Amino acid sequence: MEGNNPESYAGIGAFVPRTARDREMWDRLVAFCDKEPKAFERDPATSHVTGSAFVLSADRASVLLTHHRKLGRWFQLGGHCDGLADAHFTAWKEAYEESGLRRIRPLSDRVIDVDIHAIPQNPREVGHWHYDVRYLFQAEAGEPQSSAESKALAWVPLNRLSDVTDSEGVLILPEKLEQFLSDHC
Repeated sequence: MEGNNPESYAGIGAFVPRTARDREMWDRLVAFCDKEPKAFERDPATSHVTGSAFVLSADRASVLLTHHRKLGRWFQLGGHCDGLADAHFTAWKEAYEESGLRRIRPLSDRVIDVDIHAIPQNPREVGHWHYDVRYLFQAEAGEPQSSAESKALAWVPLNRLSDVTDSEGVLILPEKLEQFLSDHC
């Protein structure tokens, strides 16, 4: 499905759905952006688009994960668009802010994955949905340093992700990576 208003999701970029899951996530994201004028704003009452970065190590054998301070789980780097209708830029900016790395290179401006997941209610906001758009990057300089948003950062070998997380949105990376690199990088 492509939306009725391509401008509503122009800040996301190109995505090639390869599986039924990919198609469902893409269709839901496009439909959300089509109907929600505040899709890129940080409003839990309407849910919102977020941008995430899978940052690979220089040898592309590991991905940098953050132990999220609020959620107490390991995830990829990323955050809210905060009104900027550019999810790739958001992912890149958040990767810098959350990693402490000095240089991060985008491997493609294409979307590697879309993951729509529920954010539970907490004392500051109602439960809502994150329409998370993921992009692929590679670390080029600097050492990871935790930010205020994380308890820790770790380079996790791609073949050991299940040792640290049960998040399907993170565990999907190895199965998508080789084909994505071959097609787009």
